[in-house]
Amino acid sequence: MRLTSYSDYALRTLMYLAVMPNPDELATIADIAEGYQISKSHLTKIIHQLAQLGYIDSVRGKNGGIRLAKLPKDINLGEVLRHTEADFAIVPCLLENGAVKTKHADKKMDGQTSIQDKETADKETASVVVKSDNQKACFISPTCQLKHVFAEATQAFIQVLSNYTLADITQNKAELSRFLQLSL
Repeated sequence: MRLTSYSDYALRTLMYLAVMPNPDELATIADIAEGYQISKSHLTKIIHQLAQLGYIDSVRGKNGGIRLAKLPKDINLGEVLRHTEADFAIVPCLLENGAVKTKHADKKMDGQTSIQDKETADKETASVVVKSDNQKACFISPTCQLKHVFAEATQAFIQVLSNYTLADITQNKAELSRFLQLSL
């Protein structure tokens, strides 16, 4: 599984803000882009979303900038990724519009259903495989058990991330500050 650069940059932005010497000090998009040697234009959209989600405060104007709106211990990594990733489909059949849907509940199979329930739903919906944009639907999707394994693995991935906060990954503040060229 690979995260998008969008999610990667969102986490890095939060890390940058968490290790700033003074939590009330404002950083700029240019500061963060320079610290990580990444694109300012790409960061602009990310910062906007992080502000909308309440993770950062954005101050406009000549002396404006951004800072964390929450304490690092209150920012859950799994939650951030659920907001920044478009999807977690490691294979096309896990995409919402490419998933096998049941006639009764029109829901994706999510790895939480028993194998017997999955087999019943798969038999009922053998002809209900929708192709996603630019993806060819897998013809064995209605009966495939591998997609359920992938769905369960994806849930485990997200659960592990949900066990950590921004505070957990910025405990080495001095080292991170040195790499990002922030003075403590």
